Amino acid sequence: MANKLIGIYPGTFDPITNGHADIISRASRICDELILAISSSVSKEPMFSIEERCQMATLYLEKYGIASNVKVMNFDGLLVNFASKVGAHFIIRGLRAVSDFEYEFQMACMNSRLDERIETIFLPASEKNQFISSKLVKEIVSLGGDISAFVIPEIKDRLIKYYQSKS
Repeated sequence: MANKLIGIYPGTFDPITNGHADIISRASRICDELILAISSSVSKEPMFSIEERCQMATLYLEKYGIASNVKVMNFDGLLVNFASKVGAHFIIRGLRAVSDFEYEFQMACMNSRLDERIETIFLPASEKNQFISSKLVKEIVSLGGDISAFVIPEIKDRLIKYYQSKS
């Protein structure tokens, strides 16, 4: 397909949640190909390795048929460099609350300065997913809470196993 519209949805996805899946599903409808770009994000000290996070994202996509035009890739370094390398036209960013906007807007402006060919598109979280974040999911499970409404069963099991191995 000539002039294929390629979008990137970047993040650490540590772990991927139903909120991420919602954005992936919706973003996949506005581009020909969506790359779920999983950042190594060593500075964030992720719970799961880059390989595990890619595997969990692929499981979400394959098992639950979220989108056939989504590809999982990992990257390290500047997002705009990765976007240019894969021929992306835009970056998708999900917004949960007004507080997300300030940071995301700053990042969009900086990315635009680094590579003016790449646009940023903001997608608001759907109402039922506005409060879901990987950080909160990890905190809830670490305290013995039920995260069934926020992640698929396989990811819930991995998180429980992770915290059981720490005790």
